[in-house]
Amino acid sequence: MNPQAIIKAEKKYIVQTYKRPPFVLERGDGVYLYDTKSQRYTDFVAGIAVNALGYNHPAVLQALREQAEKLVHVSNLYHTAPHVELAQRLVENSFADRVYFCNSGAESIESAMKFARRWARAHFDDDKHEFLAFSGSFHGRTMGALAATDRLKYQEPFEPLMPGVTFADFNDLEDAAAKISDTTCAVIVEPIQGEGGVRPADPEFLAGLRALCDERNALLVFDEVQCGLGRTGTLWAHEAYDVTPDIMCLAKPLANGLPIGATLVTEGVADAIHVGDHASTFAANALVCHVACAVFDVVSAPDFLAGVCEKGDYLLDALQNLDAPQVADVRGRGLMVGVQLTGEAAPAIQAGYENGFILVNAGPDVLRLVPPLIIETDHIDALVDALPELLEAVEEAV
Repeated sequence: MNPQAIIKAEKKYIVQTYKRPPFVLERGDGVYLYDTKSQRYTDFVAGIAVNALGYNHPAVLQALREQAEKLVHVSNLYHTAPHVELAQRLVENSFADRVYFCNSGAESIESAMKFARRWARAHFDDDKHEFLAFSGSFHGRTMGALAATDRLKYQEPFEPLMPGVTFADFNDLEDAAAKISDTTCAVIVEPIQGEGGVRPADPEFLAGLRALCDERNALLVFDEVQCGLGRTGTLWAHEAYDVTPDIMCLAKPLANGLPIGATLVTEGVADAIHVGDHASTFAANALVCHVACAVFDVVSAPDFLAGVCEKGDYLLDALQNLDAPQVADVRGRGLMVGVQLTGEAAPAIQAGYENGFILVNAGPDVLRLVPPLIIETDHIDALVDALPELLEAVEEAV
């Protein structure tokens, strides 16, 4: 099918939950994507912070071939080596004692919410079942995760939502303290908000939440679906805060594009979960987990993480020194950067397509830069040099 036929068929056969640009991507290599007309784009989206190792990475391709020739899926009714090997890597390199595998970030959040309620029921009375979330949060589109997502646009069409979620102001410890009650079983927070505009948590805020959870017998859940696994220059985003959660949710980059999620828990949480309490047919299949092991081994290497830090600092410095009146603020850490604009980001994203860059927003007026972690400084230079022209479109939209 030619590109026009593909786009026409998409409109006919696919539920229209996405608005896609008018080209068809066909292949990728390194940090580049190519459409069906061989137009090359430098990718600063990475499948929404998923393709940490970019496209056609040799470690990913080798792992795919190795496992595809052996075993892809048998369900969780049976033992396979890859899911145990991946769980061991995650546990031995984190605070966690055990891992539950699923298929996506939203599923990892749903698992965390179920586990938190199960833990609370095991130790307290049935009234302790509520959650505290925060302004600007995004935890997913499934019904439980959506209830903890602070976005009316996403919530209102599907009300009534799951009850029992209260919101406090992000980075406002006093507000959080006022809203954590005896009925709160867990507090769920992103160390760096992604969809909410790339907003890092203040160190004292996360430390204060840890203390409040300890004081009020609630679990602390870190959503690192977007900011975790090397994205910020440390293996886990919360490492920079020296604060440890009880539960951590992972997904996006873990298998470099194959569907996987993981919910990491302490032994205290795991002890409350019993056989049959939760399940997933496709989770932790052998193919995905073997690829995830390969991805983890590359991303967790100290030299690789140091490179993310260096390139992240380079990107932040270049953006902060950019002479562009449409830039109101630059924030983030590592290769997770938000550029706050004076107008809507959509025109700049469209201009990016026309000039060979794949870009994405985080809210209406923030340009989000989450490139593959293998990006180099010359790719960063190319974008920064082009940005003043791309951002002229923002000025026109104000």
